[in-house]
Amino acid sequence: MGQNLASRRQSLLALDWLNVFLADIQGGVGPFLVVYLTSSLHWNPAQVGLVMTISGLAGVIAQAPAGALIDQVRQKRSLIVMAAVLIAISSLVTATIPSFTAVATAQSFTAVAGAFFAPALAAISLGLVGRQGIERRIGRNQTLSSAGNVGAALLAGLIGQFVGQAVIFYFIALMSVIVIVCVLRIRKNDIDYRLARGGDDGDSQVHVSKITKILSDRRLLIFAISAVLFHFANAAMLPLVGEVLSHHKGGSPPLFMSACIITAQLVMVPLGILVGRGASRSKRKPIFLLAFLVLPIRGVLYTFSDNPFFLVSVQLLDGIGAGIFGVMQLLVIADLTKGTGHFNLAQGAIGAAVGIGASLSNSLAGFVAKEAGYNASFLTMAAIAASALAFFWFFMPETKSTSHSADSNSELPTVGE
Repeated sequence: MGQNLASRRQSLLALDWLNVFLADIQGGVGPFLVVYLTSSLHWNPAQVGLVMTISGLAGVIAQAPAGALIDQVRQKRSLIVMAAVLIAISSLVTATIPSFTAVATAQSFTAVAGAFFAPALAAISLGLVGRQGIERRIGRNQTLSSAGNVGAALLAGLIGQFVGQAVIFYFIALMSVIVIVCVLRIRKNDIDYRLARGGDDGDSQVHVSKITKILSDRRLLIFAISAVLFHFANAAMLPLVGEVLSHHKGGSPPLFMSACIITAQLVMVPLGILVGRGASRSKRKPIFLLAFLVLPIRGVLYTFSDNPFFLVSVQLLDGIGAGIFGVMQLLVIADLTKGTGHFNLAQGAIGAAVGIGASLSNSLAGFVAKEAGYNASFLTMAAIAASALAFFWFFMPETKSTSHSADSNSELPTVGE
């Protein structure tokens, strides 16, 4: 028993480090890609938006199949390994062949690989700690991911400033190798396959409901629409800030972009733990509403000044919104798929919907910025964010079961295959 407990602790420690380093490669290059394409390769906003749209759509196509595959296979660690290898290769291609076709293709493969990370990580987490520990575990994941993003953004900003912006992509490739080492340190026998695909703590076997049951769930549809609207408004904001910074004279775009990311992530470091604890004690919706509330405010504030220091300070709101959303989205999906066996498929389906919103966001923002200016683009995103807030407020029901026990602090439930 003592050996089994020690094994679990080793797996949980490895999961901690996986969250730290996975954050470095899970979409973290996006903002620096915008700066690189704009300031180093001198692409216009429409070209940048098109690359982001193409890669985003590739990620959308991969989301649902990735979630379904993660549900079906026990080798969830292997899927993360393969995705990390693909990220490394794509990053090297972006750095060495900076043509439109090469960059668009490489970033598309990056998006496809990224489609596996979030659901696989959530599945492993649920399989390790069970439903009684999932709120605190997801909050811990968010905190460690944010801490990893802080370190990665700082290093990437320094690399971009003092070594070269293209070298950032070599850094991403190196982080991919470290991710592989971390995930292989998680013992596969410590992951409860039943829980990892959406079972309940009391299940003796995997109960898989029909996919039509998931697709016909009105609550899941409402949540998907809410998530699409949120990311439609949110996805383009930081890339737009990157473009504004790239055109600002007398500054360093990579360092200011690094500061934007670090500011938001520093807010998210304590927020993940706080949201996880709050979610274990209270309902989901009131906490989630705060994420929707800060987004339109952030979009409007960006129009007040193009001063880099002001833009960086506004990123505090991004940390609040994204920090809450990152934790609560997984908890809501876990609530809605409890006992269905389709936890990861639901993540993938909603991820696909979110990807559509994010891709269209970058395309629309780039077009508006080119035709009417950056302020008009920020206000457009703010208007969409306001509609997301209203929709979630009026239509999304509470998802947390009143029978769910939230008092457990254990992250080491009994596992039995």
